[in-house]
This record gives sequence, C-alpha cells and structure tokens, in this order.
Amino acid sequence: METVPYSPAMIESWNGFNHTARNGHFMFDRGYMDYHADRFEDASLVVLDEGRIAGLIAANRQGEVIYSHQGLTFGGLVSETAGTAEVMRMLDACVLTWKAQGVRQLIYKALPWIYHRRPAQEDLYWLFRRDAQLIRRDITTAIDLRSPGRRSGQRERGGRKAEKAGLVFARSDRWRDFWGLLTRVLSARHGAEPVHSVAEIERLAAAFPDSIRLETAERDGSILAGVVMFESAQVAHAQYIAVGGEGRTLGALDGLFLHLIRAGAGSRFFDFGISNTDQGYTLNEGLVGQKEAFGGSAVAHDFYRLDAL
Repeated sequence: METVPYSPAMIESWNGFNHTARNGHFMFDRGYMDYHADRFEDASLVVLDEGRIAGLIAANRQGEVIYSHQGLTFGGLVSETAGTAEVMRMLDACVLTWKAQGVRQLIYKALPWIYHRRPAQEDLYWLFRRDAQLIRRDITTAIDLRSPGRRSGQRERGGRKAEKAGLVFARSDRWRDFWGLLTRVLSARHGAEPVHSVAEIERLAAAFPDSIRLETAERDGSILAGVVMFESAQVAHAQYIAVGGEGRTLGALDGLFLHLIRAGAGSRFFDFGISNTDQGYTLNEGLVGQKEAFGGSAVAHDFYRLDAL
C-alpha cells in the first residue's frame, strides 16, 4: 500500500472513484474543490493498493498542520470496499507521508454519518486508536424523511399563511437577485457575508446542476425567501438560507421549507445545517428550535486533532 500526492493528471480517476465511493460527495470532486485552489496549499493524497485506488483524502496544508479540508464543510478518507483494518492502514500511510514532509499535526473533519451511502465510520475507530482529541462538535439538524419527527403547529400555520398569500415556490436561476437578499440578511443579522461570491456559486451551479440549485418563494416577481440546496446521494442540505422582512411577515420560509421537505428530492435526509458558533461551544437555541420544529433532530459533526504525527 502506498500514497501518492494528487496531481491534475489524476482528475478523472479521482473523480470517478469519489463518484462511486460509499462515502464520496460532490464537494470532493476536483471540479468543485479547484474553484478555490488558489487559496489553499493542496496536500490531498491518493492511496494505492497494488496500483489501484483504494482510497483518497482531500487535504490542505498550512505550515506544519494538515486539514481535511479547510475549504470544505467536512472531509476524511473516501473509500469503497475497505474494511476496518484496511482503512486504518490507509490512514496510517497518509500520516506517515505527511510526517515525512514535516507535518506535525492533523485536523480531521469527519463526514457525518447521514452522508454515507453505506456505513463508513472506520476512520472514527482509527482516530480513537491513535489517541486523537475531539476538539469541536457542531450540531446539524436533519429530518429522516423515512421517519420524520413531529412538526409544530406554528410551522404548519406559517406554511398555510404563505400559501394563502399566493407565494410561488419553485427552482430559480435568479442567483444575483437572491445573493443580494442573502448578503443584506447576513450583514444585518450576523455581520457576515456568504462564503461564496455570486460568481463562484453561479459557476458551481452550472458545473453541478444536479447537486446545487436555488429554490425561492416569490410573489409578484419579488424573491421573498430562498434556500440554496446542496444535493448529494443521501442528503438534501440547505447551504444558504435567507428571508426578507416581507417574507417573514408572510411565512415565506416556513412555506418554502415545507414545500422542499414534502418534495423530498429523492434524498433520505433533509439537513438544515448547523446552529453553532465558537467552535461548537455556543448553541443558538432559537435557531435550532426553529429547525427542530420542522421535525428535525440532532446529528453531530465532529472535528479531531491528532498531535505529534
């Protein structure tokens, strides 16, 4: 078993393996990752077993630290048929490669289990065996559409209010209009701005039309609320959410979420995203309560640190 650094010449084999892997994700596709390649020093590795790809890991380096990956929501080793012992050997091989390059620490962002096509938590056992420290735990709120939790009457009333007001819920290509709303909302409520620029999200949506889409609630040609959905094999994830003042009055976000949840979009889980700040130590109780009121419950998103490689 050996590791080789990722190079652009491997793009087809990397993407092909990621596409069929049990824990692959479109965000690990090089077409997605490379939009911000200029911001990170790539340290991704491909693990080979008798010349064939057995696993791959998206990673970047910052000084003496490896991250998996700072430009992605989550990461970790991607594999297909490997068992527990093989995954441990693959991750050990990756660590030895990075150590030989002068790396002293690994920050590992584990893929939440709802994103697995089949169970693939061997990496968590490896982290335990190598005495990695849990340094952050975020809570994302997800609905299992096969067995949803109870929905609150308030959310149902909000949905009916939106329908009564004549709001139209549909997929949209009005990215720039929505980005204006999103930017204003993030600035006013959180003093923040979107991670992606409108040019970046338009480019990514064009490259991954089956995985990235904009859903809006509109009335009389105006976008009152919108959600950017990141769709993977198992999960429909709300990546960006925004609602304006008129939309809040008319229940636009309630109506839009209920529309999306009922549609299902072929996924097993509907994921609202995290409700944490301060490296997981602060929980926005109002925000998480709103998400849970749609029938969602908690899924942990864990970050580990492995020292002294």
